[in-house]
Parts: sequence; C-alpha cells; structure tokens
Amino acid sequence: MLLFKKKFLAAICSGEKTQTIRLWPYRRMRPSQRSYIPGAGYIAVDAVDEITLDALTDHDARLDGFPTAEALRAEIAALYREKPVAAYRVFRVRFHVLDAAGQEACRRDKERRKRAMRLGSDRRT
Repeated sequence: MLLFKKKFLAAICSGEKTQTIRLWPYRRMRPSQRSYIPGAGYIAVDAVDEITLDALTDHDARLDGFPTAEALRAEIAALYREKPVAAYRVFRVRFHVLDAAGQEACRRDKERRKRAMRLGSDRRT
C-alpha cells in the first residue's frame, strides 16, 4: 500500500501524478506489482529505480506533480524532516492507476485471498 497526503489524490486519480519519491531503508516495491492507494484505488507499479535526491530532474518533478526539481526536493525535505535522510535510500516509483476492469480484478483477487486465508485458518483449528 502506498500512502499519500490528501492534496495529491486528485492529481493521482486524473493521471497527472504518476510518480512518487520514497525514502526507504530497502526497496519495498517492484515493477509489475499491484498496490493500493486509499482514495485513488489500485495501481500498477511501472518502475522502481534507486536514485539520489541530487539526480532528480524537472521531468521527475512534473511526473510527481511539481513544477521543478527544487520544488520536489523541498517537499521531500518537509515530508521527511523528522527522519535522518542520509540513513535512507531514495527510490523513484513510477505507477499508473488501473482502469475500471483492473480495479475490479484487484478487488476480486483480494476477496479470493481473504476467503483462502479464512479457510486455511479454519482448517488449523
């Protein structure tokens, strides 16, 4: 699951924001993975690249919903201000929101997994 501030949800839903920069201790996502964004729905991860904050470009910023790389770096600094940035690795995650059929397929798959888990736990007791 990827969590976002509410101010980014409209841009994600419209397809304007198709990237996020995350500071993680290790890679948490991989290309072709499906994930969920509360308020936006299911997404497909297109790419996950380890980068440096200095390597962010204005193109990266626009995909992330910012006008410039400097604006993007300022937002990252504000979001992660309580974490020692040097202790984390920087990942650029590119994604797209799934269409209606993809959303429905993910919901069905989630329900199937929940049923399977319930059945598995019933057999152990």
